[in-house]
Amino acid sequence: MNTYTTSIQTLMQSSLPTPCYVLDEQKLLDNGKILKEIADKSGAKILLAQKAFSNYNMYPLLAPYLSGTEASGLYEARLGFEEMPGKECHVFCGAYREEEFDEICRYADHIVFNSPNQFKKFAPKAKLYKKQIGLRVNPEISTQDTHPIYDPCAPKSRLGTTLECFQREMSSQALALLDGLHFHTLCEQDFDALEKTFAVFEQKFGPYLSKLSWINLGGGHHLTRSNYHREALIDFIRAMKRKYHLEVYLEPGEAVAYYAGYLCTKVLDIVQNHQDNIAILDMSVACHTPDVIEMPYRPPLVQGFLEKEKPYSYRLAGPTCLSGDILGDYSFEKPLHEGDLLILEDMAIYSTCKNNTFNGMPLPNIWVLHSNQTLECLTQFDYHDFKYRLGKKKGV
Repeated sequence: MNTYTTSIQTLMQSSLPTPCYVLDEQKLLDNGKILKEIADKSGAKILLAQKAFSNYNMYPLLAPYLSGTEASGLYEARLGFEEMPGKECHVFCGAYREEEFDEICRYADHIVFNSPNQFKKFAPKAKLYKKQIGLRVNPEISTQDTHPIYDPCAPKSRLGTTLECFQREMSSQALALLDGLHFHTLCEQDFDALEKTFAVFEQKFGPYLSKLSWINLGGGHHLTRSNYHREALIDFIRAMKRKYHLEVYLEPGEAVAYYAGYLCTKVLDIVQNHQDNIAILDMSVACHTPDVIEMPYRPPLVQGFLEKEKPYSYRLAGPTCLSGDILGDYSFEKPLHEGDLLILEDMAIYSTCKNNTFNGMPLPNIWVLHSNQTLECLTQFDYHDFKYRLGKKKGV
């Protein structure tokens, strides 16, 4: 019996209060080992992009396999600094707030700016703090057409500096302060998309690389997916390092926690609309898996199949007042009943870090399934977590 099957059986036989998230310790370890192997063979440094996975209880588990963390602002930078001590802490933000910048410099050792204007405004101060500073560029090449909401190279993108703007705004004095360049253009993609992107990036920004010390290739690399072309990536990074003598960074988020978590939920009711069966769950899609609606996508479900593939089809939906609180259409080998446990897969990413309490929905507690198949509860969310995010405590 493989580890995955064992984990599912453990969850099926447990009596966890639902809804709840469950982080899979063994799968995180497996992902970490793959990332460490890539880093060791290629010479690249791999960072955890906390925007996808920021469950800091698991940082000590992941730290031996990573060079550090990547943050999208002050709070994530502080989290990475505090919870993965001794590791690198990188930060990129679309625009920094002046009143927060000194504190950001306290936590981050690499600070990446989105525009020449912000670079010129804050880079001198960052240099006083002896920070490595970079600029995010936009190579203006789209390699995806399935998730336009996540395409930083789309027309009118606010993310990254185009070559035209770079050449116009980055004076020789500004270039003298620049340590590295950063681009992030991918989403759940393989090496071929990176290779295609880098060819255009190199054509546009290659002349500047010889004067820099590092390059950050961003995230969106599905490195831990079984069919990712890892050897091609390793050869590519080695060749880049030989050519430009740069430190190379990758900052995947999804790859670190890929298929390393579950969301357990139970059926509360089954309603009919003409010939359609709709199962109302105790989890809310809008609250607990918002990317299902934002991206959108249809999450994998243990023992769930495509609609009408099996004899019994259901639309799975949440209990909130939002009409679009819908998980998707699935079919099952057996009919669903009130109280049945359903397990959503690949729920460690973009879930616990993006959930909300719309409609007063409780936040699901977060559990960890240890490698020895024991379960541990990491959180105890309750009514107060809903209430106090909307106002201060009385008497305080």
